Amino acid sequence: MLNLKIVTWSLGVFTAFSYLVCLLYGLVTPESIHMEQFLEIVLPAFTWSTWWGILLGLVESFLYGVYAGLVFVPVYNFFNKRWARE
Repeated sequence: MLNLKIVTWSLGVFTAFSYLVCLLYGLVTPESIHMEQFLEIVLPAFTWSTWWGILLGLVESFLYGVYAGLVFVPVYNFFNKRWARE
């Protein structure tokens, strides 16, 4: 059985960290291969050029991970309880 709190926080931090890596990647690579367009599509109200947009993107990324944990853990635990070998 998975712990909801541990998995949810882990996924939230993981997605926020991945977002920061994408931002750093965008700072060190040429503009033609940036992730800017992808991030603007995936993260509502994200803008690359403002601190507010970057902070909002970080919060949204964290919340995507939290959502994944909140959905995945109960589903996993349900099937684990039903089909796990004893």
